Amino acid sequence: MPGIKESLAAIRSTLPPEVGLVAVSKYHPAEAVAEAYDAGQRLFGESRVQELLDKAGRLPSDIRWHFIGHLQTNKVRALVSSGVASLIESVDSERLLRLIDKESERAGIVSRVLVQAHVAQEETKFGFLPDELADFFACGGYRSLKATHICGLMGMASNTDDEARVRADFAALAALKKRITDTAEDLTGFDILSMGMSHDYLSAIAEGSNLVRVGTAIFGERVY
Repeated sequence: MPGIKESLAAIRSTLPPEVGLVAVSKYHPAEAVAEAYDAGQRLFGESRVQELLDKAGRLPSDIRWHFIGHLQTNKVRALVSSGVASLIESVDSERLLRLIDKESERAGIVSRVLVQAHVAQEETKFGFLPDELADFFACGGYRSLKATHICGLMGMASNTDDEARVRADFAALAALKKRITDTAEDLTGFDILSMGMSHDYLSAIAEGSNLVRVGTAIFGERVY
């Protein structure tokens, strides 16, 4: 069984230069993050606010943290005011987006976020429906944000062994991103397409992903 350093090197060897790697460290101890850090990794993903804040307080300050889980509205103030997350990848509703904007303005900071689109064939996935998200941008909903910058799109493929279905989901996300940028001509900095995890990131890259979120393939199975 390869260690974290070896697993990281193996993943990196498969990534084109333009594709970033979020090492998903959720449910793994701070010691595992430190091991990945010592191997040169600086970007990590967490899905629970308290776990993120705890790890950030114990680990080197040059780590960049992405929040990648479902963000509950009652946790927004704690996450935003901490200033710990360099990117909130999982903004799955306009209500959440507006709340992040309100709390960011209150804290005197600008939050960087991705909007999460739901294209997968499971009802359990969170996110905007593609048409809903396209309409939000077409109607200029982003223009009223005061302290939030939408940096791109995040999504997940269906949890299936059907490679064609997975590729189709990723292609749909890439097409949605293009649809948004073609419609919202004054939208700037909307350049991240975050899709692909341990089991499907190569398919995601083939369909245009430039940020992948890999956990199990680096850290092993999660410890809950």
